[in-house]
Amino acid sequence: MSNTVKVQPDLKFVKELQAVGGDSLKKCYQCATCSVVCPLSPSDSPYPRKEMVWAQWGLKDRLVNDIDIWLCHNCGTCSDLCPRGAKPGDLLSALRNMAYQNLAPLPIIGKLMASSSGMLPLAAIPALIYGIIWVIMAGKVGSFLPKFDWDALNHKWVPTADGNVVFGGLFPGDFTIDPIFMLVFAFMVWGFYAGVRNMLKALEAQPKTFIVGRKEEPCFCSCLIDTVKYEILQHTQFNDCNDDHSDELDVKRAGGHKMLMFAFICLMVVTGVVAAGHWGGWLLRAIGITGLGDIVSAIGHTPMPIYHPIKLLAFVGAGLGVYGLIALTKRRVNLDEAKQSSSWYDWYLITLIWTIFLTGIAAFVFRILNVALLAYPIYYVHLIGVFMMLAYLPWSKLGHLVYRTVALSYAKKIGRIPMGADK
Repeated sequence: MSNTVKVQPDLKFVKELQAVGGDSLKKCYQCATCSVVCPLSPSDSPYPRKEMVWAQWGLKDRLVNDIDIWLCHNCGTCSDLCPRGAKPGDLLSALRNMAYQNLAPLPIIGKLMASSSGMLPLAAIPALIYGIIWVIMAGKVGSFLPKFDWDALNHKWVPTADGNVVFGGLFPGDFTIDPIFMLVFAFMVWGFYAGVRNMLKALEAQPKTFIVGRKEEPCFCSCLIDTVKYEILQHTQFNDCNDDHSDELDVKRAGGHKMLMFAFICLMVVTGVVAAGHWGGWLLRAIGITGLGDIVSAIGHTPMPIYHPIKLLAFVGAGLGVYGLIALTKRRVNLDEAKQSSSWYDWYLITLIWTIFLTGIAAFVFRILNVALLAYPIYYVHLIGVFMMLAYLPWSKLGHLVYRTVALSYAKKIGRIPMGADK
């Protein structure tokens, strides 16, 4: 005699899921087309059919602890070929959107990130911080749109009427930029640490897969290295999403995503060199090694001349970023809404990254042209954008950089997906 299983649907969860992008899930009638056509879904307990069932039944506990929502790379093939227009791909995206809200601590941030109305208080925080700094520094230097010359003897910018636009003069790195972003970075790391801890705790309940011929389970560290090597640097999962039926925009999606990733790597290197040069030089001078300190400071001294290698790397990063954004935006704009939809999370992320890149480029151009009236306000908006991207990263769609990496590594560890070299 079979055991009776009592299903207790969470109707509130179903409504929340529909609100964040899973509004068409009730159209599914379990034909399994989605699982058959998915180029990434494992043959053993494939997705997303089972997720569609669980979502219709309101099985929140199963879905929020489901590792497969992170294995999907949202190519949209399942939604394109669904005969009922149930959009399985949108459901998995919606589940990830819910995860962004709830994995990290301070769920109020996740709730605010879930809608356009929540952006105002989130944006107001950096806007207020840097607005106050702007007012204070304007009072100190005597102008809201000052110009500066460099005082090499005292290692500081001095306001002059016929000088140049210098962002570091109005927003000094030592007292405004670096300390604030150090705190923001620490806050982001704390958020991800707590989020990843919660994720791994939930994933421990996942069943493991027995693989014939597998001698022993690999350690998580080796799986993480394998994931970085293949899925991140080579984008193998994104490439596997494409097939003979993929259109040009889908093919370019993988390249655009990859170029955007390398753009951020370039800009992180630039930021790291500038910070290391500035603070490294300060430390060397503080301990009495003045000559070497001056040399190290000169390496990271800003504003840099256009021909400086680090400045050239920044140009490369900006170019790669714009190329990647164009590819991803074109695909997003040209999606067939009847088959695959774009959520608030999608457009928020694209808009924020566009804002950061365009304001960064425009601020540089107007600084070179010495147009203070445009350079400083645009730089102010740039600071707000960078603050929002970093501070709220664990609760935004861009958080998949960490969460998906952890999930893919764990999936390899338990045998849910093969190691990169075994594909």
